Amino acid sequence: VGVCLFYFTLLFFTLSIFVCVYKGMRTRRGLCYPNPKVNMCIENKIIKRKRNDFSGIGDRRKRSKLSPEITGHHPDLFDSLPDDLVVSILCKLTSSAASPADFVNVLITCKRLNGLGHHSLVLSKASQKMLTVKAQNWSESAQRFLKQCADAGNVEACYTLGMIRFYCLQNRGSGASLMAKAAISSHAPSLYSLAVIQFNGSGGSKNDKDLRAGVALCARAAFLGHIDALRELGHCLQDGYGVKQNIAEGRRFLVQANARELAAVLSMTPSALTAGGWLTWNPLPHHRHGAGSGCPLLSDFGCNVPAPEAHPANQFLTEWFLNSPPLFTCGLWKTRK
Repeated sequence: VGVCLFYFTLLFFTLSIFVCVYKGMRTRRGLCYPNPKVNMCIENKIIKRKRNDFSGIGDRRKRSKLSPEITGHHPDLFDSLPDDLVVSILCKLTSSAASPADFVNVLITCKRLNGLGHHSLVLSKASQKMLTVKAQNWSESAQRFLKQCADAGNVEACYTLGMIRFYCLQNRGSGASLMAKAAISSHAPSLYSLAVIQFNGSGGSKNDKDLRAGVALCARAAFLGHIDALRELGHCLQDGYGVKQNIAEGRRFLVQANARELAAVLSMTPSALTAGGWLTWNPLPHHRHGAGSGCPLLSDFGCNVPAPEAHPANQFLTEWFLNSPPLFTCGLWKTRK
């Protein structure tokens, strides 16, 4: 019994020591205490998330305070302009354009200007120089643009396209109709061109000449200040061509035509006057000693000046017939081989 009690006591003492050692190991390992690293990570995550949320709110507040210049969402002031105002500005541009390029540069700027640039009111105000086209650049698109301007009521486009169709494209009826449309609007060059057609019977036979109609058209163009028409009317009166002969009246018209031509020359810019001898003496046959150059100024007294600037339609005809022959079937430019 004593031995059993001894072994039982020893076993109990051993188990007690083992339990104490085991508890001490758990204490040193920290299994019974909260892990500070875990809590620190959790706190950092929480703090970081809070900071992110706070910064996000701050960014949103900053974005709301950005100016339109930075964000790029500022309104376009051009879009706020009414169409009537833009059309009025384009009318001023086309009426003062010095070349077709001035108008084309506006059309390619944006879609809105391209659309408003083809407005009938804008095309009706197109200037003579804006409708200039070279013979070598003639195409269906050029003819279509001139036709669009003519349909809008532009008398210069009617005259230019009418001359091209009548003389170059051999479309006599359409060309004469366009020139007549311009003549109704008191376009002096159209009236004079129709008068020449009546004098020469162009596009028809000799029996198609109507001298009286030619004189009437010449008189109307002369009344509007056309110098060539005034001179032609004077010759008709002097020679009795299509009208009752009146030498004194014809002489008066000739002097008036040449005086207007002299006034036109004197009104030219100084650079144009000094470019060459703008006034030369060309004696008449009964006292001629040399030949002058240019168009006749006061032809009864033998004075000459350089030829004035030709109308774009007349310049087109000169290039068309002098440089190379056209293909009459389609009216396109074709070079001679």
